[in-house]
Amino acid sequence: MTTLPKLLRAQAKANPAQPFLFFKDQTWTLSELDAASDGVAGVLHAAKLNKGDRVGILLPNCPEYVLCLFGIWKAGFVAVPINAQLKEPEIEHILKDSGCAFIFVDAARPKINANIKLRAMSAGAPKDGLLHELKGAIPEAADFDVASLIYTSGTTGFPKGAVLTHANYLFDVERFVEAIKMTEADRFLCFLPLFHVNGQVVTLLSPLLAGGSMVLMERFQPKEFFELLSRHRCTAFSGVPSIYSVLLSLPDAAKYDLSSLRFCICGAAPMPVEVIRAFEEKFKAHILEGYGLSEATCVSSINPPPPGKRKAGSIGVSLKGQDMRITDGEIEVRGPNVMRGYWNNETATKSSLVDGWLKTGDLGSVDSDGYFYVIGRKKEMIIRGGENIYPKEIEEALYKHPAVAEAAVVGLPDKRWGEEVAAFIVLREGKTCTAKEITAHLKDKVADFKLPRRVEFLASLPKTATGKIQKLKLRGEYS
Repeated sequence: MTTLPKLLRAQAKANPAQPFLFFKDQTWTLSELDAASDGVAGVLHAAKLNKGDRVGILLPNCPEYVLCLFGIWKAGFVAVPINAQLKEPEIEHILKDSGCAFIFVDAARPKINANIKLRAMSAGAPKDGLLHELKGAIPEAADFDVASLIYTSGTTGFPKGAVLTHANYLFDVERFVEAIKMTEADRFLCFLPLFHVNGQVVTLLSPLLAGGSMVLMERFQPKEFFELLSRHRCTAFSGVPSIYSVLLSLPDAAKYDLSSLRFCICGAAPMPVEVIRAFEEKFKAHILEGYGLSEATCVSSINPPPPGKRKAGSIGVSLKGQDMRITDGEIEVRGPNVMRGYWNNETATKSSLVDGWLKTGDLGSVDSDGYFYVIGRKKEMIIRGGENIYPKEIEEALYKHPAVAEAAVVGLPDKRWGEEVAAFIVLREGKTCTAKEITAHLKDKVADFKLPRRVEFLASLPKTATGKIQKLKLRGEYS
C-alpha cells in the first residue's frame, strides 16, 4: 500500500459489504465509504483546484469527516483538519497560514470570516446530497506527497502545521497495528476528535488496515460511551488520562456489559499509576500506555498487549523501524513517521529537526529493557531555588489520595524562589478535603521543597478538545 486512498480502495474491493463505520443510526460499508468519498473528490475537481492545494475540514466527528478526508486525499489535495472548538481568530490564523483554497464546514456553523479568500461548502447528510458525480479518472497521489497539515495545539504562540505525507501515515498505521496485534475482530470506539492524529491513526486508519471496524461518537459523553461500547461489542478505545478518571467516577458503570473490551490505549499525557490500577481492577481491561505526537504522525512507542510485558507507568517500547533515544534528558525520535517539517516555518523546523532526529520537548528516561518513561515537559519543569521539580511526580502522589479525582501541578512565579509549586485539584463527587490535608498526604511522599505552597480546589480543570489539561491556562490565570 503506497497511499491512503489505495488503502480504502483495496479494503472496499476485498470486502465491499463489510460494515466499517457505525454512527448513531447509520451504518456505512466499505464500498459505501469508497464510493461516497469519490463523490467528495468530484466536488473538489469541479471546484477546479490546483494539485497540492490545501482543503480545510471544520466539522465535528461525523461520517462526513471520514468522507472529506479520503475525498481530499483521493483528489490529490492536502487535508487541513481544524479543531471545531477554536474561535474565529484562531481559525483565521490556520486558514491564512495554510493558504486553504477550499473548506468543508458544518452547515450549522456561522459563516467563515469574509476576509479569508476561500470557497466553503456545507457538509450535509452525505447519503442525501453533498456529493458530485466524479467525472474522469482521479490522479493518484504518490506516497511522498503531502497528505495533511496537522496544526499543533499552540501552547507557545500560534499553532504550527506539521507536514505529514502518505508515507508517514502508512508507516505509523502499519507499525501500530503490528505492535498491538490488531485483527479484523477489533472494533474501536472513537470519541477523540478526528481533527487530531490520534483519532485519525489509532481509531480510523488502523482498524481500516486491520480489517476491523469503528464506532464513532460526535463527542465524549460518559453514559453514551458505555451504551455504545456495550451495544456494539467494542474491543478497544483510545483516550487520555482525564477520560479514564471520569469513567472511574461513574457509579452505574457496572450495569453495562463490557466483557468485549480487550484493551484500552492511553496517550497524550502521562497516566497516573493509581488510575491505571483502579481502572483495570474495575473494568477488567488492560490499559496500554503509549507515546506520540503530531510531528511523528501519532504513535512512537507503546506497551505490548498480553502476553507481552506491560510496565505500568512506562510509555512502552519504540515501534519497529523507528528509533527513540534520550539526549540530555529529552526524548528524541527518528524514523519514517517523522514529519517533513513545519509548513512555511523553516526556523521552527530547524530547531525541532536536528540531523534527522525530532526533538520532542518531553523529558524522559529509558530502562535496561528498552521501556521509555516520560518525566515531564521541558517547559513544564519547575525550577524552585535551583532545584528541578517534575510535576508528574507530585501528581502521581496526589492521585493516591482517595478524594482526588484530577490533579495538575504547575510552577507559579515567586520573588524569592523564582518559581513556587501550585497544585490544582478536582475532588471526587461527594468528597471533601482541605489544603492542609493535601499537604499532610504528600509529606511522606515527596521532598519538602516539592510540596505545593498553594493548593486550589476547582470544579474542573481547563482542557483541550482532546482532553489534555491546559497547564498554561492555569499558570496564566493564577500567576
